Amino acid sequence: MLRTRIITALALGAAVVTIILFLPTLAAAIILGVFLLVGAWEWAGFAQINNLARLVYLVPFLMVMIAALLWPIHLGFVNWMLVGTLFWWLIALVGVFSYPISITMPVAALSGFLVLLPAWLFFIYLHSMGGRGLALGVLIIVWAADVGGYIFGRTIGTLKLLPAVSPNKTWEGFIGGLVLAAIAGWCLSLVLALPSTVFVAVAVGTAVVSLVGDLTVSVFKRNIGLKNSSDLLPGHGGVLDRIDSLSAAIPAFVFCLNLVGIGE
Repeated sequence: MLRTRIITALALGAAVVTIILFLPTLAAAIILGVFLLVGAWEWAGFAQINNLARLVYLVPFLMVMIAALLWPIHLGFVNWMLVGTLFWWLIALVGVFSYPISITMPVAALSGFLVLLPAWLFFIYLHSMGGRGLALGVLIIVWAADVGGYIFGRTIGTLKLLPAVSPNKTWEGFIGGLVLAAIAGWCLSLVLALPSTVFVAVAVGTAVVSLVGDLTVSVFKRNIGLKNSSDLLPGHGGVLDRIDSLSAAIPAFVFCLNLVGIGE
């Protein structure tokens, strides 16, 4: 199982890095948009939308993506969208701490748009602004936080973080994830020639918010009794199980960059 998980992770990682570094923004947006649509298909299951209705659920996602590719996103709109997205994640955080809660089908369906679309939009925005290094950087930060959380949680983790939502997550794993995210941020600052102290702070802030994305998706999975969003990716579950942290981390990363004046 571990071998399968590692092979899948390496294959996915190599594919994503290639897409980000070597493809033009339009091509990258389309390919990553396909991943988004697969994630939306899985999310429809959280809302208990089945059969043909799942295809109908994908239509608004597709319409927003086409519109975003046809009309460049204005900076002023980006700022307003950032505020709205972060407000949503604050609401989601309240839901995480309030779990167990009852989630209705309309709420679950709407939440899918709020979780998935902003992450794709902001990631493409980063890429289109010439920030391929920053676009890859946010992934590296989140991957580092995930690896740190796994290693520290498995080796020394004893204090449960939110057992009702995610039984395997511990405070030790959370702190370990922040440590590795900080190290990743420092290394990236050297490669990208950015202020080290500032970018480490951005990395840590991004890693903290990434946990909110992870836990939020876990709430929706547990609401209908699922462990994984699907079995599409061997050893990893579904697409949502791989991008749950990124869904919150990417908007937070862009917000932090704007806050400290990087990438403007």
